[in-house]
Amino acid sequence: MGLLITGGLYAVLSPASAQTSEADQSTVSQGKALFLVGCASCHGKNGEGIVTKRGTQYGPPLAGVGAAAVDFQVGTGRMPMARPGVQAQRKKVVYTPEEITALAAYVASLGPGPAIPDKSAYDPTGASNADVVRGGQFFKTNCTACHNFAASGGALPGGKFAPSLKGVSDKHIYEAMLTGPQQMPVFSNGVVTPDEKRQIIAYLNSIENDPKYGGASLGALGPVSEGLTAWLVGIGALVGFAVWIASHSVRSKKGVKA
Repeated sequence: MGLLITGGLYAVLSPASAQTSEADQSTVSQGKALFLVGCASCHGKNGEGIVTKRGTQYGPPLAGVGAAAVDFQVGTGRMPMARPGVQAQRKKVVYTPEEITALAAYVASLGPGPAIPDKSAYDPTGASNADVVRGGQFFKTNCTACHNFAASGGALPGGKFAPSLKGVSDKHIYEAMLTGPQQMPVFSNGVVTPDEKRQIIAYLNSIENDPKYGGASLGALGPVSEGLTAWLVGIGALVGFAVWIASHSVRSKKGVKA
């Protein structure tokens, strides 16, 4: 009976496992082919990274970054870069979703790392008002120092910057917290739990959809844009009125004299 049960279970389960393994290997092979063409010049043929004799690093090693890091970097167009720079900027996506999945599978095969999250992990649909408030508290504590109180981004030392979070998909925001791209710190699930990440996303969605009761936000960049507007528009208008009043009074005096 033991042999019959064991043999039966093996016959039922092993074909499915073999097919899954074969499909995974095919995806990894496809991803490796794409990697060698578009990524190996900076990251090395095996994802080991490339450092010149002068110590300049073209691309960091990728073993252990995980599939989520690839999905974020390639899915936002930051990778591949035309040339190494201070910071990779968001641009038009080069690869298709299927190619991004294959690249992520190959990089994930180089070493264990964060996987691409399921939609249930980052989807804030159904979040309560309490969740939004709590997400705002987390955001103001951990994120506003770089991304600004209105998530509009801000300048950082060394020519770098924290990008605006407006218009960024929920999935990519979650992956950024999970992987810590570029100068951003990693907020692992042990530091900020998946529920807390989802609450932060719910808060970001709420402030993006809020009406601007105070009028033009001027980019929500704080005293820089507001001070510049005050000087150019506010004081400029006052100077213009002063010149107009002065010239008008001169014309009046000439008329009285005549």
